[in-house]
Amino acid sequence: MHLRGAVRLGLQCLLVAVLVTGGAGCGGSPKSATEPAEAAQASEEAAQKREEAAELQKNREELAQIEANKREEAAEAKALSTEAAARAKARKRERAAEAVAKKRERAAEESAKKREAAARAKATQEAKQKQQETAAKQRQEQLSKSNKQQRKTSGGGETTSTIRISQ
Repeated sequence: MHLRGAVRLGLQCLLVAVLVTGGAGCGGSPKSATEPAEAAQASEEAAQKREEAAELQKNREELAQIEANKREEAAEAKALSTEAAARAKARKRERAAEAVAKKRERAAEESAKKREAAARAKATQEAKQKQQETAAKQRQEQLSKSNKQQRKTSGGGETTSTIRISQ
């Protein structure tokens, strides 16, 4: 805006100078009335071009700033998205690890129960086997006693009397 005002002020001054001097040039030589108007127009066009160039430069700077802001926002959004994806992935891994741990724990408990049941079954089997062995020994002892008694009472009447006599 300052530039445009300066150009206008310059043009006004030029017009005043042309009118005051009566169209005489700076060098003292007479010039036509159209030359200062052309010079003023050229000066105005140059000023307008400079103004447009300045405005264009300002627009480019604003556009660059807007693009930089957009890139920054996009980078932030991408970072947030990446972070959210990483958190989700970590939660998923954590849940999977918990599931594996629970599965292992259940398997360990089942294995312990099976070992315990096998140990009880073995203990029960051993107890039955001892009981059977004890029962077999008792039968043998009873059989042995009954065999001894039968020998004493049967066919060995003499043996029993002899034994009595000898006593």
